[in-house]
Amino acid sequence: MKPEVISLATGSRIVRDDEHIVLFGQPPEVLKGLLQNGIERFDTLVLTDVRERDGSLLNNLEFPFYFFLFVGNGLAEGRRLNLVGTRRDISQALRLLRITLLGPTRAEFDAWETEPELKEEWLRVAEHLALRDDGGQPIPIEGFFNACPFEDDVANVGAISITHLGTDHYAVRNADGSADVDLSGDGAIEPTYHVQSDYVPGGLVKMGIEVLGGASGFTLDEPCTGLALCYNGDYVLIDAVPFLDQNLFARGIAKNQVSAVFLTHLHDDHCAMFPLMLMPHRVEVITTREIYDMAMEKLALSLGWSKDVVLEHFKLVEVRPGKRINYYGMTIEPHVTVHSIPTIGATFSTIHKGYERQICVVGDNNNMSTIREMNREGLVRDETLSNLERIYSQRFNMLIADGGAGAIHGDPADAIQSDADRVVFVHVEELSNEFNTTFSLASSGKRYTVIEGDPSLYTSQVNHYLTMWLGQPFPNRWMRSLLAEEEIRRYNQDDVIIVQDTETRGFVYLILTGYCDVVHHDGSNFTTLASLQAGDIIGEMAVITGAGTRNASVVATSPVTVCVFSEDIFGAFIHTEGFASKLINRWEVRPVLKSLAQFSQMSSTGIEKLGNIARFEDLEPGDTRRFDADSWYILVSGKVDDEGTEPPVGSEFGWRPFSPHHIGTVTCIERCRLVKFRRDQIDPLRLEVPQLNYSIRKYRIDTGHPGVDWILGEVGLTGL
Repeated sequence: MKPEVISLATGSRIVRDDEHIVLFGQPPEVLKGLLQNGIERFDTLVLTDVRERDGSLLNNLEFPFYFFLFVGNGLAEGRRLNLVGTRRDISQALRLLRITLLGPTRAEFDAWETEPELKEEWLRVAEHLALRDDGGQPIPIEGFFNACPFEDDVANVGAISITHLGTDHYAVRNADGSADVDLSGDGAIEPTYHVQSDYVPGGLVKMGIEVLGGASGFTLDEPCTGLALCYNGDYVLIDAVPFLDQNLFARGIAKNQVSAVFLTHLHDDHCAMFPLMLMPHRVEVITTREIYDMAMEKLALSLGWSKDVVLEHFKLVEVRPGKRINYYGMTIEPHVTVHSIPTIGATFSTIHKGYERQICVVGDNNNMSTIREMNREGLVRDETLSNLERIYSQRFNMLIADGGAGAIHGDPADAIQSDADRVVFVHVEELSNEFNTTFSLASSGKRYTVIEGDPSLYTSQVNHYLTMWLGQPFPNRWMRSLLAEEEIRRYNQDDVIIVQDTETRGFVYLILTGYCDVVHHDGSNFTTLASLQAGDIIGEMAVITGAGTRNASVVATSPVTVCVFSEDIFGAFIHTEGFASKLINRWEVRPVLKSLAQFSQMSSTGIEKLGNIARFEDLEPGDTRRFDADSWYILVSGKVDDEGTEPPVGSEFGWRPFSPHHIGTVTCIERCRLVKFRRDQIDPLRLEVPQLNYSIRKYRIDTGHPGVDWILGEVGLTGL
């Protein structure tokens, strides 16, 4: 049979003949695409060249590996999974899987100075739950795979050959013919299931949970388990669900609204951290030192980047099991669970009107009967068992528990004696009849409120976003004047907020939640000019320019909440405090920055922050300009002579981040414009705005600059 190609999802293909089934590319939740297409087994994985696209990693191997072992009976039949790629990519994939599936080694725990009794428990549980060979010995990660590296761009797997033709482009051949697999033209990476979006804004609360997903990695039509805890209007994610951007968007939660993630463990359905690396601000990761270090190494191996560079994009808020911390007024008390790798959960609590309100998220956890047996065998400490028994019986306002069953997940029966006001289960598709009138089932789009919100939440958000927009503290007296006339408005998804060619009506809009598009209609076609999110302001330039009509429409692409305040007061503030020229410069520089390849993938908020330090410099024909190492210059229009060459638009001069400096003199040939960033301003900003840091580094890699020194080579199974 000639090889045939089956499309599973963007970024992935199946190629099969009579003997082999080969999976090219592993975007998030690709397993669901396999199940939807009736694929019952495969024997080969091909690691593609491109590691990420459209905010998603493309080498998510954990669940395809589970599929091979348990659905395709690879483990029962004693087969190994063929792993095709470069030697470098294979080595990184094996190390990643070792960390994610088998957990840390004793030496790694020692390096972290893990508390001795906890270290021994984690090691005992991991060994007890490890998959074993016929002789009863734990199988090392390399024992599950046949490494098939490309040699001269060809890898042979049984009777087929896989030839690497170019970036993400392959030919698969057998005796009957060949098939072409080209992933290079695939566009946006999207879930294989429909993500149901909210239409109505849910409103900010003082304490509550929004469900991004409540299912497992094997559920066909529901996102994996992920929660968003809203506390005083800010969001703390409980784990980073696959397709995080899409699931936040569906709930009307902008990434600007997310301040932190509480990370329970490393498995792929909980730890899809890459979208958080592309944030307009550094996200705080609330977890143990061990889980944080593992997560950073996992992300580094997934990207093929140095872990030190990945660490630049995040900030650790370290917690220790059993020790409470106060996180901006919310108490977090983490606890240990029993899972195949180090895993924690936590109780989140706050005082409201003299009473403590608590939400307990158990985290992934084995069923209690198995944990009691493991305790009798000396694998699980008495301390861990008694604490979990307390959690399943204590009163909380809400208990969110693992009901996934199987070898390493919980049982709804564990909570039958719970005194919690409400028990909600995750990691399960449906509850059996004996439980479905006792417990609730988390599913995408559900909301659970413990403390209702009030208008003060929006006032604090206005203060925060205006300060962020201005780039400095917003003056208190002007803030009070603005808020005295403010109005909170809510819009459904697809509602028109501002209509093109209508009068301004004296209002300026600050987006508080969700996403909007700025759209222009020329009489026949729509053009999206910009995508905005919480924290962005609409209509501020009309105040400065005096334009009486709107030149574009603004449409809510998700549920949206906006604050409307007086154009007159806002304009008086800008002119009285002398901000007009600064804002005009930002208004002019924003589209220019967005058009440059160095910054084209950045969000509106990131561009706004970058525009705050960008300045134009114009040269007339015949002018000369000598560049030094104190500033970074990018040519944005016109022509210059650079020692006999005519560099294109986008060329860089002076100090250049992650690239050799380009010091020297140019002569203007045709009136030109450069955008300038002072080194002492953009270098700190790069560390404050992760998406800027990532964008510059990614651009350097894509353009082959010689200053790139953070790419990982081949790695061993231990130690980076």
